Amino acid sequence: MIKFFFLAFESFRFAGQALRENMLRTILSLLGVTVGIFSIIGVYTMVDSLESNIKNSLNSIGTNVIYVQKWPWLFSNGDYPWWKYFMRPEPKYNEFKYLRDNLENAQAGAMMDFAGDVTCRKNSNSINALCQGITYEFNEITEVPIVNGRYFAQQEIESGKNVAILGATISEALFPDSDPIGQTFKMKGQNITVIGVQEKKGAQIADFGGAPDEKVIIPFLTHKRIFSSGELTGDIVFKGYEEDEGLFELEGEITGLLRTKRGLKPSQEDSFALNRPEAAAQALGQLFGTLRVSGFIIGLFSLLIGGFGIANIMFVSVKERTNIVGIQKSLGAKNYFILFQFLFEAVFLCILGGLGGIALVYLLSFLPLGSLDIVLSYGNIIFGLVIASSIGIISGIIPAWQAARMDPVTAIRSK
Repeated sequence: MIKFFFLAFESFRFAGQALRENMLRTILSLLGVTVGIFSIIGVYTMVDSLESNIKNSLNSIGTNVIYVQKWPWLFSNGDYPWWKYFMRPEPKYNEFKYLRDNLENAQAGAMMDFAGDVTCRKNSNSINALCQGITYEFNEITEVPIVNGRYFAQQEIESGKNVAILGATISEALFPDSDPIGQTFKMKGQNITVIGVQEKKGAQIADFGGAPDEKVIIPFLTHKRIFSSGELTGDIVFKGYEEDEGLFELEGEITGLLRTKRGLKPSQEDSFALNRPEAAAQALGQLFGTLRVSGFIIGLFSLLIGGFGIANIMFVSVKERTNIVGIQKSLGAKNYFILFQFLFEAVFLCILGGLGGIALVYLLSFLPLGSLDIVLSYGNIIFGLVIASSIGIISGIIPAWQAARMDPVTAIRSK
């Protein structure tokens, strides 16, 4: 072990000496490695940050859930006529109640509908909001974090009371100087009483289901009375049990019950779509995987250029230190000592270049990019250093092997 540390120390000393003696040459050669690592780790970091942001947004519409809707989120069959989807009926409130009462593999179910760009007013204050109508178990499908006030009572939902839970932005705009709980505001000519305010979430790249901060949540029946003249249609969602992996049992049960409710014959196609956030996440994951591969390939070209530069440095270094290698071997230095010495130098130089690229990515994380937070993960740092080390080994192995195979007598006479 002591011998190994001595060998590493000697190799580090020689590498530092080479760096100091040929500073400009070394820096120029390291630029390729720096740019390559910056390209690869920069793309990986951006994609990881974007993927995390979008997945967090997908989690806001529920996990381990199935949505019953008219339109599919993903069209797996491009030849399927669009008009067949258009002719499908919207999911109805009585269908929701039928499924809720008969499903055995669902732990919670809710129905919802949306109305966009709705003007809310309180005295001289006004703001446009996304109004969402929900049934009682909605907070079991996805989290509704209340920081002030409370969630709906079941009686308020079932009787269609004019009560609402406000997003943080809506609350601040309508009630800037007072506690909104118990106060009323106008929406579509109706007086709505505030019973709760959601925790401020902030903007995201993609807000599936609407930005929570800019949303007004009211009972489903209230929503249909105000915006749809009592037409009880919307989106149905059910949350499955954890032990139902893949939600295959819940999906099969929903399909069978809803086909029965709609009177579909065995030969007829489903007149509804079962959508899952996980499916959308998988499709996005494939896209992000393609972006990672593209970024790696682009960065690889810069790394190859940097690798040739490092190899050139090492060949020159071997030639300049031929006499020293001969003296070391005549004093008993083994071939592996010489090999490790030059190989360590190549790896050390590439790691320096890699650290420069990683530092540039880290500085990139301080740039203001709106709702996208760039986070350089430890995994990407390690990945970048591993790539840099690999380039160092590939670039330095031939010059190091050449130095290790030198004849000591011929090497000493070379000067």
